[in-house]
Amino acid sequence: MDQKQMLAQMIEFNKNAFENSFSATALMQDQMEKMTSTFLDQATWLPEDGKKVLKEWTETFKKGRTDFKKAVDDSFKKVDSYFAGKTKSE
Repeated sequence: MDQKQMLAQMIEFNKNAFENSFSATALMQDQMEKMTSTFLDQATWLPEDGKKVLKEWTETFKKGRTDFKKAVDDSFKKVDSYFAGKTKSE
């Protein structure tokens, strides 16, 4: 087996592993967000400022998660294009 082909397969495996892990983590985080939202709706003792901070924190966290996913996807695209270019030139 050609080394470049083997490396491309390893990268594809890592990409799939990342996608599966990220999806599972995102699903768990979304479920926790729903639970937290329900808790905040029922927590009459918590001041509105506290609820607002927690909701802003959740939105910031979701944005960070989205930005991280985009950065990783962009990196995988760069690696894919690198290997595609190497294959075409040879």
